[in-house]
Amino acid sequence: MRIGSLTLKNNLIVAPMAGVTDRPFRQLCKKLGAGMAVSEMVTSNSLLYGSAKTRRRANHEGETEPKSVQIAGADPAMMAQAARYNVDNGAQIIDINMGCPAKKVCNVMAGSALLQDESLVGRILESVVNAVPETPVTLKIRTGWDKSHRNALNILRIAQESGIQALAIHGRTRACAYHGEAEYDTIKAVKAAARIPVIANGDITTPEKAKYVLDYTGADAVMIGRAAQGRPWLFREIQHFLATGEILPAPEVQDIHAILLEHLDDLYRFYGEVPGMRMARKHIAWYTKGLADSASFRHAMNRLESTQAQLAAVNEFFQQAAERNRRLVYLDAPERQAA
Repeated sequence: MRIGSLTLKNNLIVAPMAGVTDRPFRQLCKKLGAGMAVSEMVTSNSLLYGSAKTRRRANHEGETEPKSVQIAGADPAMMAQAARYNVDNGAQIIDINMGCPAKKVCNVMAGSALLQDESLVGRILESVVNAVPETPVTLKIRTGWDKSHRNALNILRIAQESGIQALAIHGRTRACAYHGEAEYDTIKAVKAAARIPVIANGDITTPEKAKYVLDYTGADAVMIGRAAQGRPWLFREIQHFLATGEILPAPEVQDIHAILLEHLDDLYRFYGEVPGMRMARKHIAWYTKGLADSASFRHAMNRLESTQAQLAAVNEFFQQAAERNRRLVYLDAPERQAA
């Protein structure tokens, strides 16, 4: 798959997720099969005038290419300035967020709130594209503001006229947030009308679902977000299934233990001792969610206050898991909620 002049190794993309898709997570997902990973959203005003902590969200130093940074905002001039800042600091793709449903983002007319104002959408897209003429600009949207106002086809037309190089669509409206099931008919209609690559997003949780969505919508790629939290090897599984039609065996305990340890080490080095330990808590929780005896482990782990104690707890949990079973066995849905 190509975005502008850049060629991706495959059509599996990590969705931008605030507080999740930092450099350690992006790099790990790329290593485990993703063709591209988009940075967590950074608002244009905080990027330009905020703290070093905010700028770290778009840190791509040493990361496997391509390097894609997502920006959000409602002011065309400020968005253009943010795009130039990121390109000057190593971004190879600029992604514009018009899909985030969070109230704090939509309340300032950013994210998916922009879908209500197609004129403003056009001004933002043109400003950003013109600001970084040598860099591909992509766009992430939802199907519309609510189910009565699905205007993804109109946004596609505006995007193509503005010079956007690829369009990612989450199969829900802003009003739906993450409730209910994603629908793919709108994505299918957009792809049928598109001259640029279309990326399907929403509820893609298994290799089989990825293939279904690609086949049904005709999309050029799939974008995976929440399903990869604690399961970064999902990209490897999807890649294998699309190539062979075969499902890879479930990961062995020792393999997942090794992946988690690598992830933790990168988090500690990237954020530092205390911030890294705190950031790691949610990732450890995701890696162990649904595993036997994991609820009590997570409760105790979240009270630890050092990386050494955190690592010791992780090692003990996975050692016990290995003694119980060579492969990690996830509980069925009702028991998983309690685990």
